[in-house]
Amino acid sequence: MRGFPPPPEKRPDLSNWDLAPFNRWSFMNIRNLFPTVDVKADYNNVQVLPSALQDLSTISFHDHAGRTKTISAYLDSSYTDGFLVLHRGNIITEKYFNNMQADTPHLSQSVAKSLVGSLSGILHEQGLIDPDAPIVKYIPELKRCGYRDAKLVHALNMTSGVRFAEDYNVPGSDMTRIDIASGWRPVPDDESQPTIRDIILTLPKIRDHGKIFEYKSVETDVVAWALERAANKSLAELMSELIWKKIGAEHNAFFTVDRAATALANGGFNASLRDYARFGLMMQNRGKVGNSQVVPASWVDDCALGDRSVYGPPYTDTCADGAYSNFWWVNNISEGDFMARGVFGQMIYVNRATELTIVKLSTWPDYKILDFFRDSLAAFGAIQEYLT
Repeated sequence: MRGFPPPPEKRPDLSNWDLAPFNRWSFMNIRNLFPTVDVKADYNNVQVLPSALQDLSTISFHDHAGRTKTISAYLDSSYTDGFLVLHRGNIITEKYFNNMQADTPHLSQSVAKSLVGSLSGILHEQGLIDPDAPIVKYIPELKRCGYRDAKLVHALNMTSGVRFAEDYNVPGSDMTRIDIASGWRPVPDDESQPTIRDIILTLPKIRDHGKIFEYKSVETDVVAWALERAANKSLAELMSELIWKKIGAEHNAFFTVDRAATALANGGFNASLRDYARFGLMMQNRGKVGNSQVVPASWVDDCALGDRSVYGPPYTDTCADGAYSNFWWVNNISEGDFMARGVFGQMIYVNRATELTIVKLSTWPDYKILDFFRDSLAAFGAIQEYLT
């Protein structure tokens, strides 16, 4: 994207904006590509993150292939845009790459799901939602599709029996249909553009609810719909009032929106590196910022647990003792560390026992690179061992 204007072959479009090499620019310039809605910060209530900087670059670990690698080499080789380590509330390392700056908003992809999961805990505490209630209590329209007999908790934990093919950029897949509806992919010739909620209403039930965990991005959009109905406010308003302002964010964040102005709850959230870290730190502190309880402590505890009986392959291939709960990935139930994760390498890693929060923002050349993910967990473990 160099030049005024850049040459046509260098410009991202709806068919390639999230793929290499275009994503290295587009993930930090989402507002130049899509309509958005603000998640407002409170500039009079910015949480200061003190620094106690250390050089972690020479810490070494064994990567997925058993090779010795330093943190510096790991960051350089995994398409890093931003990297921040918080330990005991202090910034230990804060690094920017690929022209990212401290105030640059970066697309979070499915890290957005964990924000929605934490927001759900707040509305539950307020008595506005009941995870054990039928989803149709909040969204009667869903009587027409596979969610007609599902509970809200089934969507929160992605254990509904609703069909959703999580196949990225595959023509005709449910995920591609959501991308088209959200404005992230071109509308096929001779078709009209649906909305995100139009797609939800077409999804059938294919098995009993609550039996197995299967990652389905659309579940977040279902829960967000329920939250908006229960609170009578938009997702952006709720996120601003109940989380973003409460954690002391220093910059406005934003969601991408579809043609009905519906926020893309499953992956359209954008924020700065430090503000992602503030959110992670709040979760590390069992939902508290200072003396203020933002997310209920019991809800945060549940995010680090999950039901192992419904969690199996292929998810156990990378987190053998993991689980999934309230839109958070549990790395190891016995250790209690949990993560927000997004495709192309977005991560907020939280370890409450060691008072550690790590944020990594990336632009991998493909949606999923499991070796990169394994290396991230190994690198985080080496950092944790060094600091504690």
